[in-house]
This record gives sequence, C-alpha cells and structure tokens, in this order.
Amino acid sequence: MSTENLPQSPEQPSRKPRVAVVFGGRSSEHGISVVTAGAVLKAIDRTKYDVLPIGITQDGRWALTADEPERMAIIDRRQPSVDLLAESAEGGVILPVDPANREVVYSEPGSVPKALGEVDVVFPVLHGPYGEDGTLQGLLELSGVPYVGSGVLASAVGQDKEYMKRVFTSFGLKVGPYLVIRPREWQQDESAARKKIVDFAGEHGWPLFVKPARAGSSIGITKVDDLSGLDEAIAEAQRHDPKILVEAALRGREIECGVLEFEDGPRASAPAEIPSPEAHAYYDFEAKYIDSTPGIVPAPLTPQETAEVQRLAVDAFEAASCEGLVRADFFLTEDGEFVINEINTMPGFTPISMYPQMWQASGVSYPELVDRLVQAALRRSTGLR
Repeated sequence: MSTENLPQSPEQPSRKPRVAVVFGGRSSEHGISVVTAGAVLKAIDRTKYDVLPIGITQDGRWALTADEPERMAIIDRRQPSVDLLAESAEGGVILPVDPANREVVYSEPGSVPKALGEVDVVFPVLHGPYGEDGTLQGLLELSGVPYVGSGVLASAVGQDKEYMKRVFTSFGLKVGPYLVIRPREWQQDESAARKKIVDFAGEHGWPLFVKPARAGSSIGITKVDDLSGLDEAIAEAQRHDPKILVEAALRGREIECGVLEFEDGPRASAPAEIPSPEAHAYYDFEAKYIDSTPGIVPAPLTPQETAEVQRLAVDAFEAASCEGLVRADFFLTEDGEFVINEINTMPGFTPISMYPQMWQASGVSYPELVDRLVQAALRRSTGLR
C-alpha cells in the first residue's frame, strides 16, 4: 500500500546539546577554575547549547550552582569558590555510571532525588589534581559521556611534569636539566635527597626552581638563589605535592603557543612572549592572575622562529596524545634554540589568560574558541580511539 496520502507525524524539534560545565575541584587551583568557568558560561552560545553549571567543592562534593558568571571573578584580590556559589550546603549532583544513561540527578538529604536531564558533553574546566590529571576523565569514560580536552593518558602525562619530560625526550623534543625527588626518597633518607639537589646545583648552578611535580598555575614554585633558601622551597613544594621537581634556570625568553583541534587536526596559534614581570621574581601565580601581567601577543619573533615554535607545539600535542587543546610553554635560549618547559592540557582559560589571547590574535574569538572545543568533544566517542 502506498503511504503517499497518509497523514504524516510532525517532526519532533531536535534538542539542543546539553553542556555540563564542571569546575572548582579539590586542588590548590580551585579559585582559578571557578574564574575560568565564569568566563566559559558567559561566552557559550545559549541559542546553540543548554548549559548546566556543576561545581566541585574543595572537599570533593559535586554541587549544583547558580548560573551567574558575574559572581565567578577575582574581586579585591580574593578568589571565588564553589562553596559560595552552591545552591545548597548539602545537596549533591550525581553523574550516571551507566553508559546507556546520561541523566544527571540532584539529591538532598531527606528529599526525593530530582532528575536534571541528560548531559551530552562535559566541559571540565578544572585545573590540577582531581580534575586535569586524568581522574575526572576516567570517570567520564566510565559514564560514557564525551568531554572537552585530552583523555586519561594525555591528561595524566600533562599533569606529571616528570613523565611529561620523559615523553617529550623520547619524541626528540629538547627539555632543560631537571631532577625528581620522590616521596619515598625523602622519607627514607632526607639528607641524601637534599644532597642530590645540592649536587644538581653544583653541576648546573644557581638559581634553581623547586616546584610540585603535579601542580599548575605556578603554585608552590620557588626560585632559589642559593643554599639558604633551599629548605623553605622544598617545604613549600611538598605542601602541594609529596613528589617535587627541581629545574635548572634557563637563560632566555619565555614563549608560549596554543594548540587547538580543528576538523582536520591540531593547529598552532600565534605565539606569545611573557616578559619578566617587574614586581615579581618570575611569572608566578600573583603575576598571572592577581596582577594580570600582560603578555606580548603576537610574540616579536622572526617568521622562522614563529614557524618553529608552532611546529614544536603541535609536536608536543601529538607526542602526549592530546586532544582538544594545549598550551605549550617554551624557552627561546640565547643560542636560538627552543626548549620545551611544559604543556597544560587545560590551560588558564579566563579572558586575560594567554591561551585565549593567542587565539584571539589568530582570528578565533573567545566564544568561537569555546564552541570549537565543544564541537570537537561532540565529534569524539568515549573509550579507545
């Protein structure tokens, strides 16, 4: 029988993709993550996406938060927090653990759980451990929910500066001299571990940079000019991570380059230069986020230097099996060689952060950048790929 003249069912309107912006977290970079989330919430196209803000408190509770980006800013040098944004002091958001079900549920003690609807993609703007290091990515893989940014392995490699450097070296990228002190070494023989650092200084000279091996945003880093400041620097780094990294100072210019995943693969942005901040010993947390020391975008490099750092940034992205986005940080030494310092798989993403600024200079606005990242995540599946 012909169906030509039968009444047709009206087409159901397609649902907009739902993006859960997850932010905050248990690391020392909690406040900067909240600031980043505010910028993303403000920029994301609400005509194209439904948005669900989910904050993780510093003690690990997943909270439903107000969709109020204006409250997610640094004010009077004070960082925002999820606890101040949470709609309840006790309620919790629960992600699905069944890949066949993407519905998020909100639960409060003594109340019937409330379904918040399905989530199509997660935008995890967390920095540091318990968010940027592969832990959250593993949870999302188990849940079968696509997400912005790198997968479990690349996130873990990007967070642990020791293994990041080992991966880069194996792919032929040049890194500076470094030393790792693991917690067991320090616990078993503190004097021997300390002597390793002193011997390293004897070989490479002062100053040294002592830093947590698995932290970001320049938190816990100390520039040590001589032996008298070493113990305090070690204690500060260990306050954030029991595993510490010691790096020799490299003389040269600090150059950064962004990498973004396009439909045809990763591309590099115009690079930026970070000038030495006048009020700080180096480009530390205060200089980055509180005093907003401006970078130079694009960096005053020769065309050959620009092409080289862009090539190396993409090489670093590929070496660590990254996805979505990366900010790659280099030193351009006095002999004209680029030495890679580190990558960030979820770099600072506030409007004043270098990653968005580099892409702005490359013709990609902040809202377009957010959209491209969400679209790249929606194109990918979870699981092995």
